[in-house]
Amino acid sequence: MPLYDYQCATCHAVTEVRHGFGEVHEAPCPSCGGKLMRVFNPAPILFRGSGFYATDSRASASQASAAAEKTAAPQTPAPTEAKPAAAQGQPAASPAKPAGSSESAA
Repeated sequence: MPLYDYQCATCHAVTEVRHGFGEVHEAPCPSCGGKLMRVFNPAPILFRGSGFYATDSRASASQASAAAEKTAAPQTPAPTEAKPAAAQGQPAASPAKPAGSSESAA
């Protein structure tokens, strides 16, 4: 049989009463004789399995240290290379064909 909490409406004393689901507790408060009202307590929540802890979704120590080194190092822009004047006027070369293409060179 479950254990229920009842609180007195007059003196606010809390009393634990054990009775069945279908039973109604109508006894007066044992302290002052006032009317008892049932107290509803929140159910406990249990987090089981992975994904509930702060360490479950974080990167490993080696990945975190590599990321810290990357952000700590000053970043300088890569130098741009100047194109030769002769290559600037030339159209881009056509892309190479894949090795498994069905066309044959004749």
